[in-house]
Amino acid sequence: MIDSPIDGPSDTALAQLVRREAGLIAASLSRRLGDFDLAEEAVQDAIVTALRVWRRDGVPPNPGGWLTVAARRNAIDRLRRRASGERAAQTLAAESPEDPPPADVRLPMLFACCHPSLAPEARLALTLRAVVGLTTPQIARAFLVPEATLAQRIVRAKRKIVQAGIPLRVPEGAELAERLDDVLTVTYLTYNAGYLAPANAGEPDLAADAVWLAELLVAQLPAEPEAMGLLALLLLLQSRAQARFDAAGGLVPLAEQDRSAWDRGPALAADRLLMGAASRHRPGRYQLQAALAACHAQARTADETDWLQILTLYDMLLRFDRSPVVLLNRAIALAEVSGPARALAEVERLADRLRDYHLLHATRAQLLASLGREKDAREANLRALSLTANPAERELLRARIGRVSA
Repeated sequence: MIDSPIDGPSDTALAQLVRREAGLIAASLSRRLGDFDLAEEAVQDAIVTALRVWRRDGVPPNPGGWLTVAARRNAIDRLRRRASGERAAQTLAAESPEDPPPADVRLPMLFACCHPSLAPEARLALTLRAVVGLTTPQIARAFLVPEATLAQRIVRAKRKIVQAGIPLRVPEGAELAERLDDVLTVTYLTYNAGYLAPANAGEPDLAADAVWLAELLVAQLPAEPEAMGLLALLLLLQSRAQARFDAAGGLVPLAEQDRSAWDRGPALAADRLLMGAASRHRPGRYQLQAALAACHAQARTADETDWLQILTLYDMLLRFDRSPVVLLNRAIALAEVSGPARALAEVERLADRLRDYHLLHATRAQLLASLGREKDAREANLRALSLTANPAERELLRARIGRVSA
């Protein structure tokens, strides 16, 4: 939502504060007015004003209350400019100024943004815009999509919510289980978008935003083990963030990371979440992915990794998710247990389904190199390089290609 320029670490912190407060207020206004678009526009104007005033005068004691009052005033002004909006404006104006609404109003907004009638890419863009509070340019940069394309996705998604009458509510019963997976997937994709992005002042930390979303889900849906599993997974991945890049900003593969730099706090919190999820006896793919990440976290060195346990967990995960990406990751574990030749055979079976997925070719290159097929490995790395735009991954692949050429 923040379209005002944000520069420098202090401004980044200020922007994050405003974004998270704004998502809460937009959700509350949307529910009260029944108008998703109007609420977002009113909050957007309040954010622009807040950033200007707070930079000059400092953050007020109650930033949420400040934004709430400003957004309500903007909404009233917009309603009064509409021929049919005067009654709604009078109703809103008659309400007393309020403190920020309770956090649970963000959850209905999140489920609306992830409604199955919306295209998957639209769900992600709209969630980042309306719930996390990112700007359209920020989302476009994160996903390497033209800004105009991203803006169209958001406009179409908001129009669909209004025209289809998608309710701002948390589903119940069997519908909750079905819809929750969509919400968890969007949260996971948000983390993936920030996973390989080094800290960059002035840009949002999508990985941290995803952890925040997962925490919100667990807080509001404490009986859902898959929400707990996702949060555990993200905490385990985030615990390795400081070791993921070297001093020059280069990507460090998991096996080469300095494990003493891993943050044990999030890993311990993840263990508690996994125990709580297991006690509910409803296993799922995020719980199993978290268990896989926990195996890596428990190994003091790469050589001590329990690859047989990891392979067993992948076999369990296939009951819930037989996607080719899961099969590819299983092949990596298989290489450690049964050797690169068997793993390469499994990877080759996935070639048609993942022909444009750079990690298939990067994995294949590693296996080929292990078998002494250096020329084939170089060609596979070149193919992987042509398929990724991530700067950190490209630099790592160039280094591997250079070593083979030398």
